[in-house]
Amino acid sequence: MKLNDDLLILELTADFGTGPNILNAAVILDSQAGHTLVDTGMPGMEGAIETALAEVGASIKDIKQIIITHHDLDHIGSLEAVVKASGAQVWASARETPFIQGEEWPQKMPPQESVAKMLADPETPPQMRARLSLPRVAVKVDRALQDGEVLPLAGGVRVILTPGHTPGHLSLYLERTKTLITGDALVSDGGQLHPPRAQVTPDMAAAGQSVGRMAALDVQTVVTYHGGVVHEDAKGQLGRVAAGMAES
Repeated sequence: MKLNDDLLILELTADFGTGPNILNAAVILDSQAGHTLVDTGMPGMEGAIETALAEVGASIKDIKQIIITHHDLDHIGSLEAVVKASGAQVWASARETPFIQGEEWPQKMPPQESVAKMLADPETPPQMRARLSLPRVAVKVDRALQDGEVLPLAGGVRVILTPGHTPGHLSLYLERTKTLITGDALVSDGGQLHPPRAQVTPDMAAAGQSVGRMAALDVQTVVTYHGGVVHEDAKGQLGRVAAGMAES
C-alpha cells in the first residue's frame, strides 16, 4: 500500500501460532538516495518483500539502506537474505547492534542453557520447539544511528530513540509528511493507537517516556508494525496514549 509519495507499507503475513498476523514493514521512497526498508519480517519473507516492491515498479535491488527498529525476530528474520539480495547497508541504534550482529543473546529469548534443555525435552510443544529452532540472525550493522539525527532521505527522516520494548528501540519521523513509524513502541487496532504490549515490553516505564517524546512531535499519520496505519486524529490519539502511560 502506497501511503504517499514518500512511503510504501508492505503488509507481510505471518503466523505466530494464533492465525494470520500482518506485519507492516515500511519502505521510505527516495529515487536519488535509494529506497530504505524499515524492518524485514520473519525468516523467509524476502520473497514477499520482493513481490510487494514489484507491485509499485521497484525491485529489491532498489533497496540501498535497511533500518532496523529493534532486534526481535519478526523484525530481523529476513535481514540476512535481503542484504544478500540487495547489497543494502544495515542501520540501527548502537544499543541494538550487538543483538543484530549475534554478539548478544536476544533479549526476549530464554537463556541459552534453557533453550538447549527445552529442545532436548520431548514434552516441549511443537510450536515452541519450532520457534526455538529458528536460526539466530547475525548480520553486520554498517551505521549506528544517533538520537535526533536527520537522515537525508525523503525530505528528512528524524531518528528518535524509543527504548522500552527493547533497550535500543528506535522510531522514525518523516518530516515532510509528518509521518511517524513506531516499530513496536506503539501498537494499533482498527485505526486506534494503544500502548506497546506489556507482556513483551520489559521496561514499560521507559516505553511510556518514549511515547511521551513522540507525542511532542507534529504528527499527522502513525504507522505501527502491529496494526498498521493510523490516520484519524493521530496526534490526539498519541497524546492520549502518552498521558495514560504517564499516569499508570
